[in-house]
Amino acid sequence: MQSASDRPEYPAHWEADVVLRDGGTARIRPITVDDAERLVSFYEQVSDESKYYRFFAPYPRLSAKDVHRFTHHDFVDRVGLAATVGGEFIATVRYDRIGADGMAASAPADEAEVAFLVQDAHQGRGVASALLEHIAAVARERGIRRFAAEVLPANTKMIKVFTDAGYTQKRSFEDGVVRLEFDLEPTERSLAVQRAREQRAEARSVRRLLAPGSVAVIGTGRTPGGVGRGLLRNIRASGFTGRLHAVNKAFPDDLRELDGVPAHRSVRDIDGPVDLAVVAVPAEHVPEAVAECGAHGVQGLVVVSAGYAESGPEGRERQRALVRQARAYGMRIIGPNSFGVINTSPEVLLNASLAPELPRAGRIGLFTQSGAIGTALLSRLHRRGGGVTGVTGVSTFVSAGNRADVSGNDVLQYWYDDPDTDVVLMYLESIGNPRKFTRLSRRTAAAKPLVVVQSAGSAPQGHAVRATRLPHTTVSALLRQAGVIRVDTITELVDTGLLLARQPLPRGPKVAILGNSESLGVLTYDACLSAGLRPQPPRDLTTQASADDFHAALSRALADDTCDAVVVTAIPAIGETSPGDAELAEALRSAAAAVPTKPVLVVHVELGGLAEALSAASSTAPQATGSAPPARGTTRASDATTGPTAEPADGPTTNGPRAAAAAQLPGGTAAQPRTASAPAPQAGDPQTPAPEDSRLIPAYPAAERAVRALAEAVRYGQWRRDAADPGRVPEYEDIDEKGAARRIDGLLARGQGLTLGADDAGELLGRYGIRVRSALPAPTPDDAARAARDLGYPVALKATAPHLRHRADLGGVRLDLADEEQLRRAYAELTDLFGKPEELRPVVQGMAPRGVDTVVRAVIDPAAGAVLSFGLAGAASQLLDDMAHRLVPVTDRDATSLVRSIRTAPLLFGWRGSTPVDTPALEELLLRLSRLVDDHPEVVAVTLEPVVVAPHGLSVLDASVRLAPPPVRDDLGPRTLPVY
Repeated sequence: MQSASDRPEYPAHWEADVVLRDGGTARIRPITVDDAERLVSFYEQVSDESKYYRFFAPYPRLSAKDVHRFTHHDFVDRVGLAATVGGEFIATVRYDRIGADGMAASAPADEAEVAFLVQDAHQGRGVASALLEHIAAVARERGIRRFAAEVLPANTKMIKVFTDAGYTQKRSFEDGVVRLEFDLEPTERSLAVQRAREQRAEARSVRRLLAPGSVAVIGTGRTPGGVGRGLLRNIRASGFTGRLHAVNKAFPDDLRELDGVPAHRSVRDIDGPVDLAVVAVPAEHVPEAVAECGAHGVQGLVVVSAGYAESGPEGRERQRALVRQARAYGMRIIGPNSFGVINTSPEVLLNASLAPELPRAGRIGLFTQSGAIGTALLSRLHRRGGGVTGVTGVSTFVSAGNRADVSGNDVLQYWYDDPDTDVVLMYLESIGNPRKFTRLSRRTAAAKPLVVVQSAGSAPQGHAVRATRLPHTTVSALLRQAGVIRVDTITELVDTGLLLARQPLPRGPKVAILGNSESLGVLTYDACLSAGLRPQPPRDLTTQASADDFHAALSRALADDTCDAVVVTAIPAIGETSPGDAELAEALRSAAAAVPTKPVLVVHVELGGLAEALSAASSTAPQATGSAPPARGTTRASDATTGPTAEPADGPTTNGPRAAAAAQLPGGTAAQPRTASAPAPQAGDPQTPAPEDSRLIPAYPAAERAVRALAEAVRYGQWRRDAADPGRVPEYEDIDEKGAARRIDGLLARGQGLTLGADDAGELLGRYGIRVRSALPAPTPDDAARAARDLGYPVALKATAPHLRHRADLGGVRLDLADEEQLRRAYAELTDLFGKPEELRPVVQGMAPRGVDTVVRAVIDPAAGAVLSFGLAGAASQLLDDMAHRLVPVTDRDATSLVRSIRTAPLLFGWRGSTPVDTPALEELLLRLSRLVDDHPEVVAVTLEPVVVAPHGLSVLDASVRLAPPPVRDDLGPRTLPVY
């Protein structure tokens, strides 16, 4: 028997938590000698048919020899992995390395036989597909490049697992057995399959949390007050359509009901399944509650309890233990320290949060990590009057708290194909996996707008994040490249979200401005110019303008082909012809409805009633396609000043069954949440979708807020159009990829990380067609003269000491030296000014054609991936932080936009009569450098500075290259849940 000292070292890094097809989780880990009893128990629960498919013969039980074979592995030539739930095996996979003769072998043999066995109760959950991804990654790590599997033809499920994986494979049939052989190198198809499975699984895991059929609130107090009792009240009052249970181990034995809800001392006492448990007990009692939930088969948890990572190192360990415990039972967690979750779908009506009432239904998905910000956003979207006014609702809301498990990435996976969500708003205090978030954002933004506020400070204490060397501005630029609408405040978040939820995307930046105030029109015009829009001169309708005047002016503006959007400005008017709020709103709505392809915004001053009337619909539901707008002069019921959707001038009122004991959202409208016994929503009720013929026009109390939102919509619309044709990564025939790889391997053999010397850097870059101008060392005046003769005059003399490098402004560079006399004089001046030659490290370089000095950088960030950056060289750009960034690999369209993205770009295109420089040559340089770092992740940093771009061609005057073992890329490996 093996002693502990004889066992191969346990590969702990192979352990992983995965989300399965149905949204549950499992843990994958290596099988060891200690798993003999688990293996036998697992095998006993497998059907005879499954055993037959595995062993090609009746095989009712495992022999002692079998158990020894399947639990003793060297983790190199023989490897077994198990998927576990609750500590018990639900599936196994193993490989055995074989030689060309099909017999057991060791390296350098690079083929292995692979076989699976999945417990019947867990078949169809995607367990085998997940195990295949992980065993393939293990095999690649151990030098195995190809798997072979023999499968009975009747075992169609297992054949499908292999054929659907996306690997390059061969298939043959011999002696009644299907033999499959496939390479393990990831392909575009295998990665696409893997990411599609990831999206479906993670989306379903979130859906189980947001649309449960039954909910248990653990920690409901026996007396009114307290978090647990409040959560129970909020869920009940929201009209939750499923089953609701109150749980508290301190309940008396004879207590059967609490607030009309069945009461239990333990989740295990509940008769029937529980899909979601909302945990609101002190942190020290949470493990007991989680264990009971796991034993009962609860699918997911929302942990409101605090006292975890936000409280310090002890709490961080408590949080990690919580995640491990929950995942062991196949459960996912929102939280801890969560504000809760909300789903306004009529099929669910769940308010499992600390918000006192269910928000109005709408098309906006809302994600926050901060409970306080979540409260503010829900209040802002809920209330009428003040700020951005009008009725706007949410589809779903998630407060991740410390996001120990479920994160913004998971919720993005859910919202990507959620038919109830048209716009996504996110407040992020940190991004745990920037590389994945960028990938998911790009895909989501191609389908629906994604608006993000990202905190610029350090991550909160409760959040674990991956280390990044990128500044906040660079991360923001990369998010914008991925289609994220990046804003700075929650006010801008709501402003932009309202416009995108209510109006079509503008087709361009041309803006018409009209209204009854010349001054407000001019302010709007100026704001448009500042935002990079192209406004037309404002049209002043005068303060005497009637509703018909507004209608006619708006209709003409929308019919104008030179207009992409319209901003209407309105101030209170005095006179018999001045329109009422409802009349003006109807005039604007009817005109806008006639041209539904162009957005309309309203800037109002002291016209709260107008904002109400403009938004006299009860949600952000999509507009009808077949109903005609009402005739001018008619008034909808929703335009009236009474009824559920209206409020009198002196403030909001409650209506119907909501009038009693109204709960007040901060800054919001007093309204009683719907109780379980309240009537179903009727037309005009805030929970009811918008009337099909309504056109919701967002109203803003300030011109700059409306214009900022419009400018973001314009940029996003342009991104959507560009994303439809992202360009291509060009091929260059002169690139020597294999030669560069050999050179990199040779250089890295010297050490784990090194900065290359000038010759090595120049040689490596040259293999990708990037030529660096030679610079010869000049430790003495005679050496300088000799170098100049070799290079040919005119030359430049440069000091390369770190404090003078690239600092022409300090005088460490002498240019256009035409002969030896000038060179020796310049050498003497440098040494007189800055010190001895050994301190200055002078070099001589041939003069390059005059042009614009630029800088090009590439860096591989461990969190965000490879990033290419560009800007002009010099102090001005550095002070302004005027650099543009793109993720690698860069396409030809990316390179073109990168060059034009910096604020100082006009200097490249003939600013003030200067000669335009060769930007196509610059774009080619960017593309070649992108290829280098994409092909060779060992190239972790490159700086080309300065790159002088002349009217014809360019010159790279200096280059710095750093090599190191590449950071681990988890986005190319098997699917795993993050471990913080």
